[in-house]
Amino acid sequence: MEKLIITAAITGAEVTKEQCPAVPYTVEEMVREAKNAYLAGASIIHIHVRKDDGTPTQSKERFEEVIRAIKAECPEPILQVSTGGAAWMTDEERIQPIYMDPTPEMATLDCGTCNFGDDIFVNKISTITRFADEMRRIGIKPELEVFDRGMVATAVKLMEKGHINSPAHFDFVLGVEGAMPATVRDLQLMVDSIPSGCTWTVAGIGRYQLQMAPVAIVMGGHVRVGLEDNIYYAKGRLARSNAELVDRVVRLANELQREVAAPDEARRILGIK
Repeated sequence: MEKLIITAAITGAEVTKEQCPAVPYTVEEMVREAKNAYLAGASIIHIHVRKDDGTPTQSKERFEEVIRAIKAECPEPILQVSTGGAAWMTDEERIQPIYMDPTPEMATLDCGTCNFGDDIFVNKISTITRFADEMRRIGIKPELEVFDRGMVATAVKLMEKGHINSPAHFDFVLGVEGAMPATVRDLQLMVDSIPSGCTWTVAGIGRYQLQMAPVAIVMGGHVRVGLEDNIYYAKGRLARSNAELVDRVVRLANELQREVAAPDEARRILGIK
């Protein structure tokens, strides 16, 4: 079994400091959370960016500022930019960070439309194909974000047509209200649906983050945690940092006797040169 890749999704576009004071907004806060998550055991840092007041943005310039600052403090981890942005953003806004300097090693590629709480997260086939083609042209490894089984089918079709290189890397986002539930049965269905040789990680939303992590560790998948997806460490107790959530997964992995991947090992597993 390959070593475990841990992704830390450190801020997202939805959660606020009013909900959890540890959520980072500023460049300095992003650097702190990214560095500490890496030191705790994360080999991938999943990045959204905010303005200093917490407003989500897909500004290429803001991504460049944040990523250069993170790299100056901790150059080792894989920095994975989001092209999901927020549900209300346009395609042109969302795609901006793949054109930043330095070119990111990874970027997320959302593979379908779904209900997202009271919002609708729209991803037309033409949008998905365009984003995939641009990532392939630039040389960015996509992480295929799938919220239900139909999105896996869409991703596989794009692989078959040459828009996405194989083997691909999937992120099963489970527990979103309006999308795929976070159960062992549903996770197994998703895993059984992807082509042989592909890698996968699971991101459980809210309380499902902790429930899905040990299952993925045992099944041979990888794990995403972080304040983007879950702001609680335990029922009634807010997480104090992203590093605290990463550290728990490391301890689970140690107890289950699965080694945690360092960033260069994660690059090898994912086929990132």
